[in-house]
Amino acid sequence: MMPLVYAEVGEPQIIRKIGGSPEIKKHLEDMGFTVGGEVSVVSAIGDNLIVKVKESRVAVSEELAKKIMI
Repeated sequence: MMPLVYAEVGEPQIIRKIGGSPEIKKHLEDMGFTVGGEVSVVSAIGDNLIVKVKESRVAVSEELAKKIMI
């Protein structure tokens, strides 16, 4: 397992675990990040990642991406 920030661009990954406080977990779940779901990094811009999750593209900060384990 590793944080999403270390994923290869364009490689589909399966979310294994979501860490952080209950508020952070709920926020990520509301954005579509769920354990067992598929996610892929589209691009990295500065400290932000553009990720594809559930057929949508979402911008995620590096801090939040470190809480998503793949």
